[in-house]
Amino acid sequence: MPERNIVVTGASGGIGAALGEQLATRGDRVLLVARREAELRDVVQRAGPNAHPQVADVTSREAVQGVVREAIARLGHIDVWVNNVGRGITRPVSQLTDDDVDEMIRVNVKSALYGMQEVLPHFIERGAGHIINVSSMLGRVPSATFRSAYNGAKHFLNAITANLRDEMREQHPGIQVSLVSPGIVSTAFGTNAVHGGPDSRTLPMSQPVEEVAAVIVRVIDTQAPDVYTRAGMRDHVVSYFGRLGTDP
Repeated sequence: MPERNIVVTGASGGIGAALGEQLATRGDRVLLVARREAELRDVVQRAGPNAHPQVADVTSREAVQGVVREAIARLGHIDVWVNNVGRGITRPVSQLTDDDVDEMIRVNVKSALYGMQEVLPHFIERGAGHIINVSSMLGRVPSATFRSAYNGAKHFLNAITANLRDEMREQHPGIQVSLVSPGIVSTAFGTNAVHGGPDSRTLPMSQPVEEVAAVIVRVIDTQAPDVYTRAGMRDHVVSYFGRLGTDP
C-alpha cells in the first residue's frame, strides 16, 4: 500500500498509541495527538522517525483547528484522520448528573465532530480523504448499564458517522467515512472512567490492544465502512435487535 499521512487522536495510550506505532513502523507518516505530553513523546519515541507529536485537547474546536494546520504544515497534506478520543463512565441512568452527560458528549461526540468538520475542507479541496471514528460495541448493544451516558454518546457518534457517510457519498464521493466498534479492550479505559470502575485489562474476553489497532490499519487500507474488531460481534448485534420490538 502507498505511504499515507495520518492523524490519530487520543494517541498517548491504548488503541491510539498501538495504532500510531503500527502505522509508523510500516512506513506511514503519522501525527499523533494527545493531551499528555510525556506519555505522547514516549509513544513517538517507540514509533520511530515517521511519528510526530502534537499536544492538544481535541475537545476544543480551536485546538482541533490547530492540529489540522500543524498536520498540513508538517506532513504536506492529510490522507486519513482517526478520531480515537473517548472516555467511559461508571454510573447508572438513575444517578446521572448534568455534568456526567456533558462530559460524555464533550469527550466522545464533540471531539469527533470537531475532527470531522475541521478536516473536511481540506479533504474536499483535495477531492479525497478518509475519516475513521472509533466507537464501541456499547454504541450498538448498551448491555453495560453502568456505562449509561457513555453508551448513549457512542450511539450518537454512530448516528452522525452514518449521516456523514451518506452526505459525502452524495456530495463528495472521494471522501470515505468509516466506523470501528471494539468490545472490551485491554487498556486503562475502565480505571480512567468518570467515577472510576473495573480495570478493563482484568475483564474476561478483553481484546489485546494490538489486535484492535491492526483492525483499524486494515480499515485504512480497505476503506471498509463499518467494522467490528472481533468475529461474531455483528451477529450479536443482529440477535440483540431481533429480540426487541414487535410489529403493530
